[in-house]
Amino acid sequence: MSRKEIQTEAAPQAIGPYSQAIEAGGFVFVSGQIPIDPSTGEVVEGIKQQTNQVMKNLQAVLAEAGLTFADVAKFTIYITSMDDFATVNEEYANYLSKPYPARATVEVSRLPKGVQIEMDVLAVRE
Repeated sequence: MSRKEIQTEAAPQAIGPYSQAIEAGGFVFVSGQIPIDPSTGEVVEGIKQQTNQVMKNLQAVLAEAGLTFADVAKFTIYITSMDDFATVNEEYANYLSKPYPARATVEVSRLPKGVQIEMDVLAVRE
């Protein structure tokens, strides 16, 4: 099985030895995105704004692969406080339509650069 790297300037660049996304076997595995504004390289502030920036970053990587959120089968959301769950859920829902992807939401103690949220996705190319 061959693997193809997906890379776009419209999303933050990888800050370690990983790819923004890899396509393999009809799937696109998008690495965790944090709320960095790719135009400034800065982390946006506030859970609402951070959630929206993460969704925009994911959207940009998917677009580079020729996909949209409609092609996503699974989201994993990492947040530093379950107290933010309702806000995250509300903002996240603005980008999606039925049938919604499968999803897991996990509270974690820390995330890179001290952000409050990170998400990764698994998309399917049909």
